[in-house]
Amino acid sequence: MKSSNQARRVRLAEGGWSMAQAVAAETKQSFGYGYFLTFIAGLGGLLYGVDIGIISAALLYVDKSIHLSLEQTSLIVAAVLAGGTISSLVAGFLADWLGRRTMMIVSGALFSASGVLIATAHSFLGLFLGRLLQGLSCGVIAVVVPLYLAESLSAKKRGSGSGIFQLMLTAGIVMASVVGLYYTRQTEAAIAAAQGNASLIFHAQDHAWRSMMASVIYPGVLFCVGSIFLKETPRWLFRHGRREAALQALLLTSTRDEAETQIEEMGAITQQEIDDHASGAAGSLFQKRYIVPFLLACLVLACNQATGINSVLSYLVVILKQAGLSVERSTQFDFLVKLLNCLMTIVAVALVDRKGRRFLLRIGTAGVTIALLVAAFTFHAEESKRTDVREQLQASATNNVVDTRIASFNTTGAPMEMLVSYSYGAGDQIMTAITTEKDGAIHLAPEPNTKAGPLVIKHAWLGPIPSQHTGNVIALCMALFIAAFAVGPGVVVWLMLSELMPTRIRSSGMGIALLINQGVSTTIAGVFLPVAGRYGYAAMFGFWAACTIVYFLTATFLLPETKGKTLEEIEMSFR
Repeated sequence: MKSSNQARRVRLAEGGWSMAQAVAAETKQSFGYGYFLTFIAGLGGLLYGVDIGIISAALLYVDKSIHLSLEQTSLIVAAVLAGGTISSLVAGFLADWLGRRTMMIVSGALFSASGVLIATAHSFLGLFLGRLLQGLSCGVIAVVVPLYLAESLSAKKRGSGSGIFQLMLTAGIVMASVVGLYYTRQTEAAIAAAQGNASLIFHAQDHAWRSMMASVIYPGVLFCVGSIFLKETPRWLFRHGRREAALQALLLTSTRDEAETQIEEMGAITQQEIDDHASGAAGSLFQKRYIVPFLLACLVLACNQATGINSVLSYLVVILKQAGLSVERSTQFDFLVKLLNCLMTIVAVALVDRKGRRFLLRIGTAGVTIALLVAAFTFHAEESKRTDVREQLQASATNNVVDTRIASFNTTGAPMEMLVSYSYGAGDQIMTAITTEKDGAIHLAPEPNTKAGPLVIKHAWLGPIPSQHTGNVIALCMALFIAAFAVGPGVVVWLMLSELMPTRIRSSGMGIALLINQGVSTTIAGVFLPVAGRYGYAAMFGFWAACTIVYFLTATFLLPETKGKTLEEIEMSFR
């Protein structure tokens, strides 16, 4: 092989090229296409991040124009995750059949269409279907883009190159936060200028969330169009019998020596599978070399979501507001935390090929655990001061309506807040009122022109308003949570997922692992508000901390190091 490369370079030299110029030309070609490849693939991460982050600020206004119960609000947040759960199961099989590049084009088109559907929705069903379609596209992106990057980049560039997906994902979250901050300020100013005019306030709030949701259309179109100009991955081409096309695809991101070495390794893996099948040793996927990396990937993906990352990002403004910060400060800190997420991801991308995957994962999960435990204890300290006034509030109802001042339940005279979970037979609702507000009262009544059942007060907690200090502590905990997650699990999880899976099961195995990932994420997002309303925020943060401890132990004792190894070398290590 080396002699053929040398002969080729000699021919170039005879044509006026020096040996150094020939090698430099190869390197320049690989760099140029490599940058384009990582940029377009990175846009997939941007879409995923925008999708996660855009709902956070929109939740402040969406129920002002479309009536939503507590369960419906949770379903809208969880719909994206549910759609991802469905599509991640089939995305791997479709990527094997149609190709990775084709599925990237399809996912971009679906994402753009979902933005149009959500921005024009006028009911819960329209919102839910739009978010579900958005989730379907993101589920495909989560499987196919990391797969595309892992199979297209060389071993030396795979860590930092694949890390671009997570970097752009965090950039998408920041972009969503900037959009949310812009429209929130604009809307609050319009509400203040309306001077109580209900029609003007309604239009300002309705315009705010629709504009936020429509902003996702433009990057979706760019990703879809850009994917058309990409080449198919060399591993997919090789497994479909197109050896020469695979070599040409490798030459776009590697030198000829590296490309031909990888082709030989692919051939060796394929030949061993043929030999194993002929001897009756292969055929079943339930072998150690397949099942061990598959189970490890599934465990990592499940633990990654069990940290609560998607719920924290989606409900960050709500969490900070509950901790005692104002709406404006909560929105501002939401932006700062997500900007920190992006900056720390840059650090992780720079370190992942130097320090290794296991090192970053251990550091990251340790930091996340500390942040969650401190947040859980802080919320518990506040929530333990609350008293249950459910029976008194239920007794104050007259003709299925409650209209009473908080002061009637408050014997201390200190500023207090009341958190109420209630139902009129069509899903739980939740509201918070504080004594320092204009009237400091609880107003509960069925929606006009709806068939309402009897009022049932599920929970009513009365307690002191969280101090500014409490809000600052929770804000710092969320900052540590995001920073630690970005340095470790955020970047490493996508790498470990694609690197651990053997070539034969990579796409389908990634799809199944991401199905578990999305299933855990959907479940947590769907129960977050009901559980927090019933048992308190401390319960959710404590549960996430316990799951992250399991994650830390997995990273420390079970995961192998894959830094600097080709995909074929990693696969051979499990044989």
